[in-house]
Amino acid sequence: MSSAHSLPNTSAKKQSFDTDAILHTENLSVYYGDFLALDNVSMDFPRKQITALIGPSGCGKSTLIRCFNRLNDLIDTCRVKGKVIYRDKNLYGSKVDPVEVRRHIGMVFQKPNPFPKSIYENIAYGARINGIEDDMDELVERSLQQVGLWDEVKDKLDSNGLSLSGGQKQRLCIARAVALKPDIILMDEPASSLDPISTSTIESLIQDLKENYSIIIVTHNMQQATRVADYTAFFNAEESEKGNRYGYLVEYDKTEVIFNNPQEKMTKKYVSGRFG
Repeated sequence: MSSAHSLPNTSAKKQSFDTDAILHTENLSVYYGDFLALDNVSMDFPRKQITALIGPSGCGKSTLIRCFNRLNDLIDTCRVKGKVIYRDKNLYGSKVDPVEVRRHIGMVFQKPNPFPKSIYENIAYGARINGIEDDMDELVERSLQQVGLWDEVKDKLDSNGLSLSGGQKQRLCIARAVALKPDIILMDEPASSLDPISTSTIESLIQDLKENYSIIIVTHNMQQATRVADYTAFFNAEESEKGNRYGYLVEYDKTEVIFNNPQEKMTKKYVSGRFG
């Protein structure tokens, strides 16, 4: 299906940055059955930088990041066209193992979802089943240190991960992701269910993590994007010829450009609060 939106060339135009890209998409479109969900996205994601995806509900932000670790494969009706290139390989190539993709591209979800296991096993279990053979005590401590949780839980590692507070649970989930030594961490609104203090803690953590990881974060909170992101991509949604809404990329640039000097009128309207 061809694009019906008013900026057909913007989403198709590949944005290039001085920083070398860890991941890029080429003409990526996603369908659920016959319905278009995300249209023709081409963009680079800079290495060891934080990229925020913003836009109104239904514009395809979560659909996009779920393409990056093949989570959309779990939806029977989902069909992906185009390419997602990581380490010079198309992640949708016929010989690519989605499980291996998820080891290198981790995911943190909107609602904290620790395993119903001990704090220790929340880290160690995932590492073991992914074939990591490090000293497990060291790996658990290192992972919890990276998310600033070690001092809070070191004396209760046998306690159930579900017993932690909301903010602690989310940091445990991030620790579980970093334990696999990924290149990229995807975050789908990781602070939306947290209180302001926990949100601030998660935001500081995200900025610390970019020293070692490339981070792609979906957020509805534009202030959060300005606080944490180096680059920001604005997506919008329109109704297709078949009556469903689909998302497309409007503009992608350094965060200060998107919020202070956007090139597209639609971006300016969104970041100024005139719609969305």
